[in-house]
Amino acid sequence: MADIYQVPVLQKRLHELIQVPGSKSETNRALLLASLSDGPCLIKGAQFSDDSRHFLSCLQSLGFSVEIREDAKEVQIRGESGRIPAKTGEIHVGSAGTAARFLTAMLAFSDGTYRINCSDQMAGRPMKELFVCLEQMGAVFTYLWEKYHLPVEVRGIFSEAMSAGKEIPDEITLDISRSTQYLSALMLTASMLKKTLTVKISSEKKKGSYIEITRRMLSEFGVRTDYSEDGAYQIFGEDTPSAAEYDVEPDVSGACYFYAAAALMGGEVTVKGVYPGLMQGDMRFLDILKDMGCTLMETPEGIKLTGPEGGLSGVDVMMNDFSDQALTLAAIAPFASSPTTIRGIAHIRDQECDRINAIATNLRALGADVEELEDGVRINPAAPGQLHGASIETFGDHRVAMSFTLPGLIIPGVAIKDPGCCRKTFENYFEIWDCILR
Repeated sequence: MADIYQVPVLQKRLHELIQVPGSKSETNRALLLASLSDGPCLIKGAQFSDDSRHFLSCLQSLGFSVEIREDAKEVQIRGESGRIPAKTGEIHVGSAGTAARFLTAMLAFSDGTYRINCSDQMAGRPMKELFVCLEQMGAVFTYLWEKYHLPVEVRGIFSEAMSAGKEIPDEITLDISRSTQYLSALMLTASMLKKTLTVKISSEKKKGSYIEITRRMLSEFGVRTDYSEDGAYQIFGEDTPSAAEYDVEPDVSGACYFYAAAALMGGEVTVKGVYPGLMQGDMRFLDILKDMGCTLMETPEGIKLTGPEGGLSGVDVMMNDFSDQALTLAAIAPFASSPTTIRGIAHIRDQECDRINAIATNLRALGADVEELEDGVRINPAAPGQLHGASIETFGDHRVAMSFTLPGLIIPGVAIKDPGCCRKTFENYFEIWDCILR
């Protein structure tokens, strides 16, 4: 892919039926659960991207039997009932946050010794809360760069417990204010303990949409969980994951960029396989678009969104639980008729980049009026002629690249730097736009 993607201005109303990849969040959870299961599991509708390929490569490096059928969007993995075939080895998680957090927990709960490598971007992302928790469980980490960051060497709790006679705790405390992936990592791998684990949440935030995805998928693999209102999660590790097949939902995060385009440009977009009731938290972004003036209709192919005839209205929303779409909303907010305020997203400063800064930097480059808040942004409507073309700095972040393509559909001269960063989760994103815009 070229170093810069020049966004063509859209010359027509949208009338599109779009197919997006499978959900990254579900794909990587399914890969992990399949590897911990009691036999072969066929994963259908899997996403193939940089993140999922790193996850698959890691499982292969750990000795698992992995059969990849990329054209069919399928992966078959033979689980070993919570045992990792290779007792020593090296893996590389790239920039994949789910792979980094989930596989770190998996190796910490093993009876082997491993090295976890990563990209420079991932090395800069925080994991302290997870590392502290796993150390309290008995895992031993040697930090190879900076404490509580990857890369590391890890000695699993069973090798450590067997050699030192340590008791593995039944209960642990965890702060999930910066990432719910820490809790998901513990929940998904708790079956390796072969006993019930209670995780008490010490942070003010105790729930989240991605936690519910984890719990639902564990249930579909036959692993029981429970939650009490005082913020304690129980994972019944006596249950071994088991599923002959698992179907991954379409990636709603990816679908939202096309729905937002219809909201911005008018016309309609239908995304195949996106229906009410999907478990992904980004489904709530469709409700925001409805509040901004769009209409939604369920069709046999999927939900159809039609943009408003009179233009978008601004909104004031708390997006803590579906913050990936904060960038999408921010990218279309200058075109609304009233201000838009996005709150509850302070944690996105610690993701692939400082995403709040990325929003402000790129909106200002386009000429928009934006204010950074402590936990979000406020964006004022643009006056006629106020917005202009600019080069979008993606900071190597796929969601910045995909979101800020949207203003370029209206504003001439918008160019996306490093469009190849979209390979992380949606490698044919710009190919789809080329087909629509030609």
